[in-house]
Amino acid sequence: MLTYLFLGAAFGFAAVVQPGPMQAYLISQAASHGWRRTLPAAFAPLLSDVPVIAVTVLLLSRMPPGLTQWLRVAGGVFVLYLAFGAFRTWRAWNPTAAAPAPSKRRTLLQAVTVNLLNPNPWLAWSLVMGPLLLKGWRQAPAHGLALLAGFYSVMVLGTASTIVLCGMAGKLGSGINRILIGLSAAALALFGCYLLWTGAFGARIDF
Repeated sequence: MLTYLFLGAAFGFAAVVQPGPMQAYLISQAASHGWRRTLPAAFAPLLSDVPVIAVTVLLLSRMPPGLTQWLRVAGGVFVLYLAFGAFRTWRAWNPTAAAPAPSKRRTLLQAVTVNLLNPNPWLAWSLVMGPLLLKGWRQAPAHGLALLAGFYSVMVLGTASTIVLCGMAGKLGSGINRILIGLSAAALALFGCYLLWTGAFGARIDF
């Protein structure tokens, strides 16, 4: 059981540190509205991954390639929408009159949508985590639960740490805050274009 706990924790850590639309979105929100408002978004994977796990485990390795491409296109459009919002915040930045912060519920729902439309969790669960979960569960249900516990405990704690660190960075001054927002807008735009490109042309770019 400890082996599956360790494997889950290792994959969870990799998911946290790997750059992606979710990380860029969280940095944007934490820099714009503070870590307290953004912190609930750390639990987004617990909600968005429920349908991901259900679908990929049931249809493991039988997912048609076209579905992944359409997910990339839909995810790219939504991420570009978020990038435009971050860009508007950066362009109109006023440290004495910042834009009203969205509610914690809205931030969580947006984070869930970003993660749900991101093809990376679908690919990870269909190619890596799904088969491992099925293998562990067949050996003993405790093994499958240990894998999930290790994965999501590290992911939630790691994501929460990222949010707090990015939010605290804003305390260094409004200039740092604006720089972080600008960088996150650029990152979101790049990821959105990448998702659209890979979805539309079926190409894969490895960084």
